Amino acid sequence: MRPCDETILNTISIAEMMLKIADEGDMVREDNGCGVLYGVLRDSAFKIRKLAETEKRAHIKKGWWKTDADRE
Repeated sequence: MRPCDETILNTISIAEMMLKIADEGDMVREDNGCGVLYGVLRDSAFKIRKLAETEKRAHIKKGWWKTDADRE
């Protein structure tokens, strides 16, 4: 896999981690300030994931996205 594609996958993974942290934070928060924090984290994660997935689709469409299975 190309380094740029690996970075896109890493970005998607980080966004998923951000969503998990936001969910966990919401479950244990004790005030509204934390609710705002986790809301911003969740919103940012959705935006980042959407951008990364759009870029992944663009790479696939251009034929740039190669996996190990594609090389066989």
